[in-house]
Amino acid sequence: MQLVILYIATAVVFLALDVVGLKNILRPLFERHIGELLVDGFRFVPALVFYLFYIAGLLYFVSWPALKSGAPVQALLGGALFGALTYGTYEFTNYATLKAWSPQMVAVDMVWGICLTGVSAWAGVMIARAVS
Repeated sequence: MQLVILYIATAVVFLALDVVGLKNILRPLFERHIGELLVDGFRFVPALVFYLFYIAGLLYFVSWPALKSGAPVQALLGGALFGALTYGTYEFTNYATLKAWSPQMVAVDMVWGICLTGVSAWAGVMIARAVS
């Protein structure tokens, strides 16, 4: 049951923060650089698949071990590293292969992914500890 609580708590925090970040930070930045490539709104199924798997990976590699060892700071730091690796893979691959990808997009999305993932992992562990 603790794992279910951890998953739901992490997902809620991650989604809530990501909606704010995507709407207010990333979408305007990406519109300036690659606006003609963006869809109106978003595609629900691919987004759902991403969030389900990303949160599962975050729990497997970071949050569950941190929760079991009673180390929320480990979740924060491990989540930040996981965010750097995953968002970095996306951003640097795009920057290496796409003409319109800008260093500003790389930097902003990397910082966002690091903060978002670290805070979400930490908050999920803290909530799961408080509820269990």
